[in-house]
Amino acid sequence: MSFRTVVISKQSKISYKNHFLVVKQDLDEKYVHLSEIDTIIVDSISVSISSYLLKEIADNKINIIFCDEKHNPFGELQLFYSRHNSSKKITEQIKWTSKEKDTVWSYIVKNKINNQARLLKKIKSSQSKLVESYIEEVKIGDKTNREGHAAKVYFNALFGKKFVRGEGSSIDIALNYGYAILLSTVNKEIVNNGYLTQLGIHHKNEFNPYNLACDLMEPFRVIIDSFVYYNKDREFDSKYKLDIINIFNNTYLYNKKNYTLKDIIMFYVKNTFEVLNNNKDYKDFIL
Repeated sequence: MSFRTVVISKQSKISYKNHFLVVKQDLDEKYVHLSEIDTIIVDSISVSISSYLLKEIADNKINIIFCDEKHNPFGELQLFYSRHNSSKKITEQIKWTSKEKDTVWSYIVKNKINNQARLLKKIKSSQSKLVESYIEEVKIGDKTNREGHAAKVYFNALFGKKFVRGEGSSIDIALNYGYAILLSTVNKEIVNNGYLTQLGIHHKNEFNPYNLACDLMEPFRVIIDSFVYYNKDREFDSKYKLDIINIFNNTYLYNKKNYTLKDIIMFYVKNTFEVLNNNKDYKDFIL
């Protein structure tokens, strides 16, 4: 199973040779076997990539993320077809009913709020019980927006009442970077399962090509939040980014066993589709 995340952060030429990723920087060449690579992050606009390498990356279902001149993720390589029966899977996706999607969304929201409450409890915040109380108030489809109410209390408790998402603070930038890597990781699993990232179960923005990934990533955001909280006084530099990337190789308890975060996301995405396709009961839909 692939496990490496390769980060290329300075002027390089990357190419393919005999099942290896070849990274050439000046007179130095480094080789990494493609079978070991889960994700490649191109964190420089001074990197040239051979088209043959891109083809091999696609064939090996390796996630590759591109960053802009400010070193922020802006895009990824996404396959047209990554599964032999993608037409069948997309047909299933189109047939998901509003009731099925609303029910799954309510479970996603409950998982997300539960994880937020657990983090607040861990940092001994007095608001943990208030956030936890929202879980039982979540209706089918979260019609009363308990997610939004919980998020306001949660972020105020975590980063202070002056913190505002989207304001461009150092904390906000760090969160966005982590969320972008998380989004890409979820996208990869959606595509690997043969589904479309554009068709969400709750997110329905016509300008968002990743509606479904935005739905499925929600319970995992707290892992990024936790890291940023415990490192909020650090400078957001290349070392900080590498530490965020390494979060996805850390192990966590899932179904009474330890797995890397990447593997848990893989299991969770597959589990979600099984629930939506009525191959698994809602009671088993637990993160």
